[in-house]
Amino acid sequence: MIYDKLPVVFLSTVASEKKDSINSQIATYILGHMDDLQNIGIRDLAAECNVAVSSISRFCKDIGLRDFAELKELLLSTDLRFEEYSPSSSGRERLTDYAMKVKDSIEMVERSIDLNAVNDLCEDIQRYERVAVFGLLKAGTVAVNLQCDLLMLGRQVYTNISYTQQMQYILEADEKDLIIIFSYTGSYFRYQDPCDLKGRLKAPKIWLIGSKAEHNPPFVDRVITFRSAQDQNSHPYQLQFAAGLIAQEYARKCRLPQPFSEMKRRAVRSAGSIWHEKKKFCEAVGIRASQNFFQQSVRILLRLAVNGSSV
Repeated sequence: MIYDKLPVVFLSTVASEKKDSINSQIATYILGHMDDLQNIGIRDLAAECNVAVSSISRFCKDIGLRDFAELKELLLSTDLRFEEYSPSSSGRERLTDYAMKVKDSIEMVERSIDLNAVNDLCEDIQRYERVAVFGLLKAGTVAVNLQCDLLMLGRQVYTNISYTQQMQYILEADEKDLIIIFSYTGSYFRYQDPCDLKGRLKAPKIWLIGSKAEHNPPFVDRVITFRSAQDQNSHPYQLQFAAGLIAQEYARKCRLPQPFSEMKRRAVRSAGSIWHEKKKFCEAVGIRASQNFFQQSVRILLRLAVNGSSV
């Protein structure tokens, strides 16, 4: 199950452009009239979209196509299809069939994913100066979800819905960059010429996460794979399970320190216990306990807490 290039580049354009931008208008019109445009010329398309011919040419370049001729090829070759999973006439049975399919797909990931590789990736996320997370279509939402989870854990990473912007980032990345790519079929780079990419990449480290694929481009450094039925409806759930697992393991690897207010509260509580015991001792021997002792205890214990020692 590999999506054709047209929905990849067009839907990412619609999602990433302003609603009233010329590129968004052109992409929206084409997606809504694909069956009627297979033999259309560039001038007629410009007229239908109420834009100049130059805008159509610029649109093709902006979304990563060579020219209008490649757009025509995509219109002729694209096959949009949707998979249904239950022939049952009962809504309850269809619900159960779909739920079982999703559960089975997640269990396949659980049984087959390499946890050691996941931990290696988490170490790279900690270590690299810059981290980006990408994916196309449904995998793009998984990338955004992981970006959000990592932010909650104190690690900022970059992502972008636009296919063109993703490729531009990858081509400009260097050895300081870690790039994580979610690709269910492992076909993320299929929409570009791998030979061209290999010659232009500046040695970023690339991880590819998806179902088992026979061949990966030579510039992909590491992979995290899992067993899959290679179908549409398993697709987002398996990738999201893998992304959630990465976030969980990253959280264990670099636990956030306690908020400073919590450290201070615990330091005061511990110092209070010490002060109480000292005061009892002083009263027993007939001397007066110094208030400075309590304040010094708080400072010492708080310093220990900030430096990672237990209070």
